[in-house]
Amino acid sequence: MQKPRQLERIVKGVANHRRIEIATLLAKRPELSVMEIAEALEINFKTASEHIRRLALAGLVMKRSDGSAVRHALTPRGRSILKFLRTLE
Repeated sequence: MQKPRQLERIVKGVANHRRIEIATLLAKRPELSVMEIAEALEINFKTASEHIRRLALAGLVMKRSDGSAVRHALTPRGRSILKFLRTLE
């Protein structure tokens, strides 16, 4: 069982419509860079970067270096949270 503070970090990590959009995009198209995410969602690079940072802090997105680029994908926890959110629709 997760501690309440850990659960709070997870919930706060996904408690934004842009972060949900990013998680949904990464579920469909893993291994995207920040620039590719920003372009796909038509948002500012800095905005995308900050939302991805928060998703990563919550343990929902993982980062992988690919030369000079950083690629992003959902973690198993991120996939579980996204699946849970879909049940709320």
